[in-house]
Amino acid sequence: MRVLLAEDEKSMSRALTVILTRNNYSVDAVYNGQDALDYITGGDYDLAILDVMMPGLDGFEVLKRIRAKGIQIPVMMLTAKSQVDDKVEGLDLGANDYLTKPFDGKELLARLRAMTRKNTPAEGNELKFGNITLNRASFELSSPAGSVKLSSKEFQMMEYLMSNPGMLITTERFFDKIWGLDFEGDSSIVWTNLSYLRKKLIQIGANVRIKAARNAGYSLETFEQ
Repeated sequence: MRVLLAEDEKSMSRALTVILTRNNYSVDAVYNGQDALDYITGGDYDLAILDVMMPGLDGFEVLKRIRAKGIQIPVMMLTAKSQVDDKVEGLDLGANDYLTKPFDGKELLARLRAMTRKNTPAEGNELKFGNITLNRASFELSSPAGSVKLSSKEFQMMEYLMSNPGMLITTERFFDKIWGLDFEGDSSIVWTNLSYLRKKLIQIGANVRIKAARNAGYSLETFEQ
């Protein structure tokens, strides 16, 4: 799951990035409101965490502008302010939740899970395609013949493929959604992880394969065994 974190206090940003990354979130961190607005507008995020007090545009203004553009991703507001009026303002502007500093990392994670559950389709923790099942809670990919644990990036790629069966997904799309704008590697990492996924599909006896369309992208398809 890809997160945009906008927090101008860099020590806090680093700490939050560590917590989120260790819990299988992919994080892009920015330090001012204008960058937050640009990243959210131009990116593909599953949720955003916005500090209220930031240089340039504050968190409230960023939230107001993204909602005006019709961007409906879940937004968590972070602030040192605890006044009721500030919380009401954020919620009225379209925030999904509000957390006052200081807070415990476990509470942040629990609130993020609750936010994303509200935006997850009714199938819940499992995705199914062909004879395979992907468990979103355990990162386990299984079939009647066996199961295997996926790494964080493998899981995100398989979740993306299974959420869009039959749709061609380009290398660039994978790279942008899962690794993000700040990743300094190159797109070969997409091919490497797809190779790992193909091997794991074979390992569990899946009747599903990752099909490559030359110069177009990748998609999931079923086949007769």
